[in-house]
Order: sequence, then structure tokens, then C-alpha cells
Amino acid sequence: MSEKTLEKPSTERALALRQRHKSKKPKFRRQESWRYKRVSQVWRKPDGVDSKMRKKVRGWPKSAEIGYRGPRVARGLHPSGYAEVIIRTVDDLSKIDSKTQAARIAHTVGMKKRAEISIRTGERGVRILNPLPEVKPEEEAEEASKETEIEAEEATEEKKEEEKKS
Repeated sequence: MSEKTLEKPSTERALALRQRHKSKKPKFRRQESWRYKRVSQVWRKPDGVDSKMRKKVRGWPKSAEIGYRGPRVARGLHPSGYAEVIIRTVDDLSKIDSKTQAARIAHTVGMKKRAEISIRTGERGVRILNPLPEVKPEEEAEEASKETEIEAEEATEEKKEEEKKS
């Protein structure tokens, strides 16, 4: 064997290869999901005795098989090339290797702790896959003007109530 065949593919090459394979891969659909509304499209292996998909009859959709699998190096990686690590507390950030892993903040984490985690990740150089949405200055001005309008309306309503009482 030559040295080239023994060489492990780099992560970037593996991700590009995975993307190319994915573009050629068919969309695997559950048998008869196109016929019945009650059958979801989520893949289930066909196992019926006379199943045309199980028998791989021409004209029927393709079944998921091992040959459609992506490169081993790229399996489980985010499209950015980082391995995902779920973060629930600020202490979980100490377990992350910033060169190979990226943080995904758990959906159960509230805004206060999420802000603290995003500050700490900036300090450590860790990438966040689901960062906080940044508020633009224009949006802040619009929100402030809406708040003042609401406060003005409440003040006028209070004055009307006081006039009615007196």
C-alpha cells in the first residue's frame, strides 16, 4: 500500500466529503408515509414479509444502509468542525477544549446564567453554537420609545380614573 492511502483525512477534508455525500444521498422516508397521513415520515426499517422496500424493488424509495454513512473523522461533528458540548452551568466551561470543542448552551438555562456563560466563553476563547441574539441600537431605541408610549397611556388612564372618582 502507498503512504497516501494510509494517511488519515483531515477534519476539513472529511467535512467537505461528508457534505458532498449528503448532497447525493436520497431522503429516506418511511414506507407508505406518502400514502397515509397517520404514518409519519420518520425513518423506520421496513420489515414486512412482502414489503417492496425491504426487497429493494425498483421504483420504490431507497432504504438507509451502512454505505450511506459519512467519513469516520466527521461523524458527530457540527458543520463548523467542532464537537458539541452541552453547557448547563458556568463550571462546565472548564471541561471544554477550545481548539476542538464548541459550547451549546442547554435550552433550560435562563437569560441571566446564559449571559454569564457567554461572558466567560468570550474570556476563554470558546465558541458558542447558540449565542444570545445581539440587540442593535436601533431596536433598543424602538423598544424604549414603545415603553414610553405605554407608560404615557397608563398615566392618562390613571388621570381619567381619578377624574371619574372626583
